[in-house]
Amino acid sequence: MSGPPVWVQVAYLASAVCFILALKGLSTPRNARRGNAIGAFGAVLACVVVFLYGDLQHVPAILAAIAVGGVVGLVGARRVQMTQMPQLVALFNGVGGGAAALVALLELADRVDDTGVETFTLVATAFTILVGSISFAGSLITFAKLQELMTSRPVVFPGLPVVFGLAFVGAIALAVVVSSHPVVWAGSVLALVGLLLGVLLVLPVGGADVPIVISLLNAFTGLTVAAGGYVLDNTVLLVAGTLVGASGTFLTKLMASAMGRSVANILFGALKGGSTLGAGEASDRPVRSAGPEDVAILLGYAHRVIIVPGYGLAVAQAQHTLRELVDLLGERGTEVDYAIHPVAGRMPGHMNVLLAEAQVPYEQLKEMDDINPEFRQTDVVLVVGANDVVNPAAKTTPGAPIYGMPILDVDEAQQVVFLKRSMRPGFAGIENELLFDPRTTLLFGDAKDSLGKVLAAVKSL
Repeated sequence: MSGPPVWVQVAYLASAVCFILALKGLSTPRNARRGNAIGAFGAVLACVVVFLYGDLQHVPAILAAIAVGGVVGLVGARRVQMTQMPQLVALFNGVGGGAAALVALLELADRVDDTGVETFTLVATAFTILVGSISFAGSLITFAKLQELMTSRPVVFPGLPVVFGLAFVGAIALAVVVSSHPVVWAGSVLALVGLLLGVLLVLPVGGADVPIVISLLNAFTGLTVAAGGYVLDNTVLLVAGTLVGASGTFLTKLMASAMGRSVANILFGALKGGSTLGAGEASDRPVRSAGPEDVAILLGYAHRVIIVPGYGLAVAQAQHTLRELVDLLGERGTEVDYAIHPVAGRMPGHMNVLLAEAQVPYEQLKEMDDINPEFRQTDVVLVVGANDVVNPAAKTTPGAPIYGMPILDVDEAQQVVFLKRSMRPGFAGIENELLFDPRTTLLFGDAKDSLGKVLAAVKSL
């Protein structure tokens, strides 16, 4: 059987190259937008080739589905807030995995009477159904946790490990059946068991661990798409899925290292009390608070200032006001940089994207390893909406959920100013002892409003 025409192969090769260049572009904030555009072009090119070369049926229904999906995606992407971006990523992951699983099920149904189908193709089909279903269900649970449709705390119940183990063994048995012979009922049950595994996998995860699970599920979806590419004999799907799977796996490992924990501990730590909790009560211990004018004096007469952005900055949409304040301090001769923790916010690169939206110069964004040695020589650290990533408990309290997590060494600075709404803890659900340090000053209120008042006060100095 002859392969596709040369022009189709060249077009698919161009699409694959676009995906590789897109991934490369996403490695730096400066080239991220261009990388996204190149990746989108590659995806459109691959879809156009399918319409021009593929033997498609029900084209009107396909075009109608594309139109509906395009409108929903466009409206959703334009309306989503920066604070809700992780939820959107979780949904995208889930939809991709679910779609791959459905396609694999349809392919399995088409090959029921095919006695010449290769065993490895059936293995890839079973893998796609199982892992795609896990990714779909797990992503929905991560979405529900981040969107606060359910508790963000770990959800465990007696016998959960037993149920998970039995479901896993059952999934393997069903996968063996599907791999031996194309049986639709076994594939359908395998998909249902995969959905159950996805739910049970994510339920015990809480708080700050959820973004890491999103990255892991993203890798699952990529591997599912790659396996689906083999089932469909589609090179573009195979390349794109492999890229997503490999990068997602690498990112998951990097994020877990940034948390100072293993992926296994993140997934199953709650079963022995090791997961971040994701909730906690507000402390009533006394702290030193101040008004915007006092904070303005600290900042206005400092020679070196470091800004630590966190999720609270994104919630308040205060990045533009913060940039104005930093620019003003720079004009007055103050050296200012932003300290970026790898897991600040609710997704990898959350703070980078947020600050890029305010056109903060990339040179001012310093990674944790680069900025940590500078805190000792820093006059004032301004923490805007961050908590766990600066909590000294990660270094001093062995029993803390975040113990061992690399943090920004804010506690080594001369003065620390926290902008907070309240005394509620961060995602980890534990108090931050730095808040009660004599060198720490708290400014309570909405971050955007507080920064606006500090900005006005600095101008009047």
